[in-house]
Amino acid sequence: MYRKTLTAILAAGLAVSSGILPAEAGNNAPNEQSDHAFDNKVIKKIDSENMYEHIEVLAQQPREAGTEGEWQGVQYIKEKFESYGYETEIQPFEFNKGFEPGTSSISVDGNEFDGDVHTFTGSVNAEVEAPLAYVGLASEEEVSEEVDGKIALIERGQIPFYNKIQNVLDKGAIGVIMFNGEGSTGNQFGYTYDGQDIPAVAITREAGLELIERLAAEDVIATVSVEGAGYITGTSHNVIAKKAPHPNKDNGQIVMVGAHHDSVSNGPGANDDASGVGAVLELAKVMANTPTDTELRFATYGAEEKGLVGSYHYAGSLSEEEVDNIVGHFQLDMVGSRDAGELIMFTPDGEKNLVTDYGSAAGARVSETVPYGQLGRSDHVPFFKRGIPAALFIHAPLEPWYHGPEDTIDKISKEKLQDVGEIVGAAVYQIARPDTPALENANVAPGPVEYDFDDRPL
Repeated sequence: MYRKTLTAILAAGLAVSSGILPAEAGNNAPNEQSDHAFDNKVIKKIDSENMYEHIEVLAQQPREAGTEGEWQGVQYIKEKFESYGYETEIQPFEFNKGFEPGTSSISVDGNEFDGDVHTFTGSVNAEVEAPLAYVGLASEEEVSEEVDGKIALIERGQIPFYNKIQNVLDKGAIGVIMFNGEGSTGNQFGYTYDGQDIPAVAITREAGLELIERLAAEDVIATVSVEGAGYITGTSHNVIAKKAPHPNKDNGQIVMVGAHHDSVSNGPGANDDASGVGAVLELAKVMANTPTDTELRFATYGAEEKGLVGSYHYAGSLSEEEVDNIVGHFQLDMVGSRDAGELIMFTPDGEKNLVTDYGSAAGARVSETVPYGQLGRSDHVPFFKRGIPAALFIHAPLEPWYHGPEDTIDKISKEKLQDVGEIVGAAVYQIARPDTPALENANVAPGPVEYDFDDRPL
């Protein structure tokens, strides 16, 4: 109900109440001082120096999910939220920390395979014996019913692992041997995915070509064996902070702002994503004593780098009532690098939504209109999948040292932090301030702006 109300309000061109339409304002940015009055209650308090200090603390060491470094980061974030007066919860969850390959082997016509065998990440433990069938790159066109009940010999390349495995599974294959593609060496590759319950191993290109030659001359019976393989589980954590609205003005709606606090194993993650956490903490501090008629939730998620595990866990834990009441989720990921591109709002389906509408309108008021694009790969996705309007705020293209040891504090731009903090802060406050959703009666009610799709790579 609340999302529909907010969308209708924004779409109605509410700047009429302040006597100015976006089209009349020039460049989609209203110039009337009154249009900034309610923004200033928030953005004048935002300080990039505070964000920078948070990043400096968090980026002292890597924060890979399930490590002591991540746990120290979680404690720091919790303490900050609590110091601002928020009801704060640490939410633990299990995740796949890594994969133990166990022992895998191949035999050909009863003779042990002469070469190194690598277990696919995610392979099931099983031993199968069957005729060997070469299926090329395992495209849908190359895989026929003749692979039914057989072990598929596949060449790596051109097609994702998932599709290769699924194509042979769909035709009844019971095992997979994959050899490396042209121009590649070694055999340390390969993934199977949920539901692909098949033993799968990798060998070198040279070994694969030898098997093809042998198949050209005679039928081959092969055995594929995988044992002792499996995922190693770890524990990561989300940090959730809540601020209730004024008890006499509670309209039941919720707005969320999030970032992920984990990093990759080999880098301190100053931009990815201590920058997002720093912005979340600063917005939480600024909003702590700001009157609202809307519940505010600030969250940082663990194990984003392991597959958005923390945000999926939290989004999955929400009740249907909470899902209905969350009007938008603003996700901040990599918002501070001096060498990344310009700010963009990504949605998983490439469509505008309430978050991008409010984000772009806020951008037009405080700096410049923000474009939108299409991208998953971050913690806005689980909320989108539950039907919550969500968007990722990020600078793109990314900096050269993304996911590396050089993602350090010295490459953070305070100007970019300030810009993102002001835009998201203004957008969130436009939703959460007591005049919303009854903005028809507000003295200041900035309307929508035109903003374009940007097919920009990350």
